[in-house]
Amino acid sequence: MKIIAIGRNYVAHAQELNNPVPEKPVIFLKPDTAILKDNRDFYLPDFSKEVHHEVEVVIRICKEGKHVQRKFADTYYDAIGLGIDFTARDLQAEHKEKGLPWELAKAFDHSAPVSKLISKSEFPDIYNINFSLKKSGEEVQRGNTNNLIFSFESIISFVSMYITLRKGDLIFTGTPAGVGPVSIGDHLEGYIEDQKLLDFNIK
Repeated sequence: MKIIAIGRNYVAHAQELNNPVPEKPVIFLKPDTAILKDNRDFYLPDFSKEVHHEVEVVIRICKEGKHVQRKFADTYYDAIGLGIDFTARDLQAEHKEKGLPWELAKAFDHSAPVSKLISKSEFPDIYNINFSLKKSGEEVQRGNTNNLIFSFESIISFVSMYITLRKGDLIFTGTPAGVGPVSIGDHLEGYIEDQKLLDFNIK
């Protein structure tokens, strides 16, 4: 399986990083070795002094798709969860400044904690899902899928024009404003509505 992540998919987040609001989805990939499951502890890597949290709604692809038409795209994902796109912001800034790809800042081991996944049929309105992240008891990020720039269906259709989607692939659909650094001793809790799905420590 692969992890496809969408950058700058909430206007306020694009603005907080001084990035233009995209006209097409901005995508990058994380390998399967980035996944961290079962709320295991996240260990800060020694190659970065500034790792940031980015909480995101995650969707799971349920069948193979290539050149998926947008009107059929809702049948290509079956479950929703929560994930964190950990980003080595110092590495990212260094690579961006040199005009280089910033995969090292995004794709490192365990940079993608993922919660359990919930059948999308359990959500009365896919585009009114509240999600949030607390750091050591204080809410630092809050978003609602109503504010996505590119919908889940738009993302699936766009990505599948270039990359074949396969059953089990995960799509990180973008983070709202409020990203910030994590430090040893922090405790992260991620929620969809009032359901706590992420609950782990930074070591």
